[in-house]
Amino acid sequence: MISGHENSKINSTETGTAAINEVQLLLAEKRTALAVMRTGIAVLALPMSILGLLVATSKYYNILHVLDLIVPLGLFSFLLIILGCYLVIRSIISMYQYDRLIYEIKRKYSIIADFID
Repeated sequence: MISGHENSKINSTETGTAAINEVQLLLAEKRTALAVMRTGIAVLALPMSILGLLVATSKYYNILHVLDLIVPLGLFSFLLIILGCYLVIRSIISMYQYDRLIYEIKRKYSIIADFID
């Protein structure tokens, strides 16, 4: 039969293991948010590259003659900028939420507080 002292050790160990598993899950979610941020930054870089190419080659065309191509390209670039901003902002918000949850776990379980920085 397990005594009260041994039972509290078992519960403490199980609680610590559960807390570590929770933190690992949250850190995995945070890595996913960082990957989404990286994707958003790449999506934001595409319209800037297109704009740079257009400026570099602007002496070879008259903008009024290619207006039917510039307008859809500008609209597409604008949509890419909106998508990139959305991805970056959403990932920043998610990372703050995960950091807050990790802080709560760290505060609740002092056993693992030394391992989490």
